[in-house]
Amino acid sequence: MIFGGAMAILEGIAAIARDDLFVATRHYVFQFSLAGWGWVHLILGIVIVLAGCAVLTGALWARYFGVLVAGLGAIANFLWVPYYPLWAMALVAVNIFIVWALCTGMHREAGQSSTP
Repeated sequence: MIFGGAMAILEGIAAIARDDLFVATRHYVFQFSLAGWGWVHLILGIVIVLAGCAVLTGALWARYFGVLVAGLGAIANFLWVPYYPLWAMALVAVNIFIVWALCTGMHREAGQSSTP
């Protein structure tokens, strides 16, 4: 989660700086300014990094929160696809992997605690 959040932070900083790396689309349903998308990714990236640090403490609430923010990160990056497709799809995959890993970990912990 910390890695995925750091990548979202870098993506947000690049978009806020109005880097020439991004494609300007004309007819996109979720059209914000590039700086607006940058702030969304920057704030979401910071929250994902903080959630990743909380998951390292082993708290169950952190896992639930991690699933929530990683899901939001996957959605945000899916909506970011027209601006930078390869990077966005890579981060969608990272966020989906995070959700899978957190959910699988919760399932294993629940199964282990019920055995005598």
